[in-house]
Formats: sequence, structure tokens, C-alpha cells
Amino acid sequence: MKRSKILIAAIVILVFWQVFAMVIDLPMAPTSIEIFSAFFDGLINGDLFIHFMWSLFRVLASTILAILIAAPLGMILGQSKRLDNFFSPAIYMLYPIPKVVFVPVVLLFFGIGNFPKILIIFIILFFQILVLVRDYAAGLPPELIYSVRSLGAGRLGLFWYVYLKGSLPAVLTALRQSIGTAVAVLYVAELFATREGLGYYIFMNGSSRFDYPAMFAGIVALSIMGVILYFTTEDLEKLLTPWINRKS
Repeated sequence: MKRSKILIAAIVILVFWQVFAMVIDLPMAPTSIEIFSAFFDGLINGDLFIHFMWSLFRVLASTILAILIAAPLGMILGQSKRLDNFFSPAIYMLYPIPKVVFVPVVLLFFGIGNFPKILIIFIILFFQILVLVRDYAAGLPPELIYSVRSLGAGRLGLFWYVYLKGSLPAVLTALRQSIGTAVAVLYVAELFATREGLGYYIFMNGSSRFDYPAMFAGIVALSIMGVILYFTTEDLEKLLTPWINRKS
């Protein structure tokens, strides 16, 4: 997707909201100018920036953890039909469940702090990466595996040169598909037992302080984070898997 189209869409939305807010003229619907004034004020005084960095840290930590655990497991399941047949029923039972329902369960078991919030996002990314990587690994052409084996590669060599590189597109695709859900769940997770993060920032300014421009500024920051993460993943995909044809 071209970045210019995203920029044009954002400008159209901002112009529409400016007109809409001016027409209805209500305190809970600040204009685009007021929202961006609060946005830059929050960045300058550091308040919004600190909350943004906390949320970004939680997303990045959960993403790295999910890749390190789910990708190797997916490759192993993709290589072994016996293991895949054993674990598939549990995977298919848990995979369709909306992961947001685990928020109260995780908070109940692990309490406050960063770990439960990171764990919630990790659960989302884990199943997406696990399933896609497993399917990619299982679908690799047998002739490719045989040819690498004929060159003297052992199990470790196959894992590194065939399964890892062959499954890399699945990992990055899973990340792109999961970013929106992960950010949404991050917002829900940061509503509970925390004083840092954009979820907390949005909720407090909207529900307790009635500072609606700051509330919308937090929403803008959350949207910007999602866009940054999406395009960063897209750029990594182009860099690490140049052999895949893509349309802009």
C-alpha cells in the first residue's frame, strides 16, 4: 500500500472531522485543530510521549517474545505430522476464540504490572504466527528438502536453510495481520491496573478529566503507532523476503 494514499485518507478524515465538529459544536467533539494542538502539547510536555513509549514497549516486547516461541514451534509442527496431529485439536479449539476474552483471566492470575499486558498481546500474536508458520513449513516442496539433504545438510541445516527462510514470509504476514488486533487489545489491557500507556491516557482524559482534545490526541497517537508498526513490518518483509512479488 502506498504511503501517499494513507496520507490523503488521513487528511480527508481530518477535514471531515473539522467540519463535523464545527457543525455539532459539542464539548465532546473537539475540532481537528484542537485535537492536534493537544497532541503536540502532549508531546512537548512529555506526558503523551511517555504513555506512547510505554505502549510501544509492550507491543514490541510481546512481538519479539511471540516470534521467538511461536515461529520455532510452528516449524517443528510443520516438519512432524505426528506432533501436528497430536497438538492440532487444541490449536483449532483455542485459535478461533477472540483473545480479548483472556484479558480478565490474565489479570486475575498475574495481577498488575507490565507482564500481564505483554502476555495478553503475546497470546494474540502467538496463535497467528504458530498456525501460519506451521502451514508454510508443512507446504514446502519436498524436492526442495531432498535437494538440500543431498548436499549433506542435517536436521539443523534443514531447519536453518529451508524451514526458517521458507517460513519467514508467514511470520511477517502474521504480524501484519495481527497488528490491528494487538493494538486494540493493548488499549483494553491498559484500562486495568496501570498508570502508564495510551489506553490509560485515553480513558483518564475522556472519563475522569473530561479533557476531550487530549483524549482524541491519545487516539491519534494510538493510530499512529499502529500505522508505524504496520509499515515497519511491511518494510521488513520487503527487506528480508525480496523474492516475493508484491503489489504496491
